[in-house]
Amino acid sequence: MVELQKQDLKTDKRPYNFKKRSCPLSITDAPKVDYKNIKLLKKFMSEKGKILPSRITFVSTKKQRELSKAIKRARFLALLPYVNK
Repeated sequence: MVELQKQDLKTDKRPYNFKKRSCPLSITDAPKVDYKNIKLLKKFMSEKGKILPSRITFVSTKKQRELSKAIKRARFLALLPYVNK
């Protein structure tokens, strides 16, 4: 009985099935990243106004760069705050 359990563990390469998350901004029908789209940009910012990292939001590297550039541009034009107190 114990030998069978050990054997089963060796044959399973991955005991857990993790789903590969895809980028929410790269799928079809995704909104375009633009500094004027404040509603979209706020989804990728924390409550204090920081830009969330891509490991949390699962945004691709290319889209993360576009996002950060758009957020910084919106901050400069006073569409978004630099810091929320």
